Amino acid sequence: MMPDLGKYATAVLGSYAATAVLIAALVGLTLWQAARVKRALAEVEARAGKSDG
Repeated sequence: MMPDLGKYATAVLGSYAATAVLIAALVGLTLWQAARVKRALAEVEARAGKSDG
């Protein structure tokens, strides 16, 4: 169900699209950083002689 946006349709839909792209980028960046930190932690633990778990 899409409301009638009139002359503002382009601006509103563009804002929705930009927001969706930014949220997706933030989620992707967060997942990438989490994987990077997890790898770094595993390296530190390996140097310390600890096992996983």
